Amino acid sequence: MERWETAEKREAEADGTPPARRGGRPPSRRPGGPDHGAAGGSSPVPGAPEPPDAPRPTVRRRGGPRPPRWWLNAGGAVLLGVMVAAQIATGLRPDDLRLTTVVVVLVAASALAFASAATSPRRAAGAFGAAVAAGYAAEWIGTRTGLPFGDYHYTDVLWPRPGGVPLIVALAWGGMGLAAHAVATRAVPGGTALGGTVFGVTVFGVTVPYGAVARVCAGAVALTAWDLFLDPQMLRLGLWVWAEPGPYRGVPLGNFAGWLLVSLLVMTLIERIAHHPAPEAAPRQGAEGGQAGATGLVALYTVMAVMETIGFAVVFRPTDPLVAAAGGVAMGTCALLAWRGTWRR
Repeated sequence: MERWETAEKREAEADGTPPARRGGRPPSRRPGGPDHGAAGGSSPVPGAPEPPDAPRPTVRRRGGPRPPRWWLNAGGAVLLGVMVAAQIATGLRPDDLRLTTVVVVLVAASALAFASAATSPRRAAGAFGAAVAAGYAAEWIGTRTGLPFGDYHYTDVLWPRPGGVPLIVALAWGGMGLAAHAVATRAVPGGTALGGTVFGVTVFGVTVPYGAVARVCAGAVALTAWDLFLDPQMLRLGLWVWAEPGPYRGVPLGNFAGWLLVSLLVMTLIERIAHHPAPEAAPRQGAEGGQAGATGLVALYTVMAVMETIGFAVVFRPTDPLVAAAGGVAMGTCALLAWRGTWRR
């Protein structure tokens, strides 16, 4: 042991460092360490922990992070503006049915762009496709069986019409379906957990939260409210014909029950696939862009409500105050509830 200590002492004297104390920690040779003496600016303390490394300075990028998928929101806004212009042209030239087709295509494209920003392009495309397929299937069955809307058929005005159902009708289900679901999400944000317990409806062993049920029902009502405008307008243009006209400007009341039923299916599909962000969602990467996309869908629904109300009230010839009031109150109420949920964030 004496030989080992003597050898260690010689080595320490050779390089200028003190020898390790018996039972203690070996001295630190790191420049600036706690046991480096005056060179490090502190006296040696046997057994003391070494100080942590200094934190690296944070490097900030100029202008901050750019919200993801911002260009989808910008594209949706541009398409919405073009749709407004086309809608105005439709009111001035009601006999040009090509403008009606353009309006429907722009509504669908704008809704798809906003929904892609609100969730993701893949989810939005899946939800849109599911809504289009459900709407087309309902129309295809309806024209053959009279269920669930009633006995009606399409004329030869709209094309293409695979299976007797115009494609723009299916696109309308998809575009306004996305917008109505966003309205419901903002109007009924719906926390589902109370005291750590999730309350819901159990179907086939799967618990569906009450918040999801409320959003599906509210979205179905919002989408059906649009039909208060749509059916009277399409009948004016001669796009479809009812076998037995009903009391609401020639539309049977059972048609709205069928719309509500199909809308429930459409909202269920979108709720399951899209998952639009609720206003109170926790901040995360891309949350701002997602909220902007959902707000764009609410704006799309609101614009349709305002323009249809103005159209039936003062633009179309002849005007129809009944349809303007009924559709305006129904869609307007849904839109106001959605904006109220947005402002309360």
